[in-house]
Amino acid sequence: MGTILYAIFRAARPRQWVKNLALFTTILFTGHFFETRAFNSTIIAFIAFCLLSSSNYIFNDILDAPHDRKHPFKKFRPIASGKLPIPIAACVSVIFGVAGLMISHTVSNSFFIISIAFALVQYSYTLFLKRISVVDILTITTAYFLRVYAGEAATGYHISIWLALAALSLALFLAIGKRRAELTLLQKYDGVVPRDTRETLSHYSEKLLDTYTAMFANSTFITYAFYTFLERPANQGIFFKNYNDFTLDISGRKWLMISVPFVLFGIMRYMQLIYEGKGESPEKILMSDLPLLTTVILWILSIFAVVYGIGG
Repeated sequence: MGTILYAIFRAARPRQWVKNLALFTTILFTGHFFETRAFNSTIIAFIAFCLLSSSNYIFNDILDAPHDRKHPFKKFRPIASGKLPIPIAACVSVIFGVAGLMISHTVSNSFFIISIAFALVQYSYTLFLKRISVVDILTITTAYFLRVYAGEAATGYHISIWLALAALSLALFLAIGKRRAELTLLQKYDGVVPRDTRETLSHYSEKLLDTYTAMFANSTFITYAFYTFLERPANQGIFFKNYNDFTLDISGRKWLMISVPFVLFGIMRYMQLIYEGKGESPEKILMSDLPLLTTVILWILSIFAVVYGIGG
């Protein structure tokens, strides 16, 4: 029993739950992170999306088991390796999916609708969209983007259009980087044919993916820079709230721009990892690459300092 439970845990891919932290984007940037109602709603929404994500991951591994056995790393997944029997995996996938939707329904109607859309996108990708070049990248991007707007639906607060565009560009950058890193990785192994592990890889050339990567790396940086320049926190900060004249001068400045260097370094570092064949799993890279993890932490701290410390 213990072996099966551990196999289920691995098949659920808890490391990939990091992607669902995008739901916290809304309360982080709108200044409501410490608001109990909004924070609790986001936590519940996060749990729902983790269950929905894991439901699809398990379903995907059931269908992809024959291909995964030809992959240098994916062959060790619980279902592909035979450690998790397919009937048990199928039951767990259904339970996770139903539980995720039931929890989503308790948050709000709009969040429930987005949760259904998220599940449909995920399952459509697994069933057939991942076999269509370019569409597979756009589908992954849509799933990333829905996570951001799910945070809005869960709380009722709204993010800037420039921040939404930055999130969209980042989602495209990560999705394309995932394909580029996967192609780089597979080329290192003799006897491994990319189309045997992922059909669409045969339709992507290195030059094409390099162009896509550069294009959306630039758009991520530019849209985020515009956001920091054009927007400022809507709430009053705690650092200078007792010094009215001084506060007007300090908070009126475009302090969000101090977070731009962290975003720039993060993009450059992730691109470096992509061309080393290490970007196939963005969440794994985020948790294991010290320079990138440090940059993300410093970026988050800078946002907290500006939004909640200095304010607008």
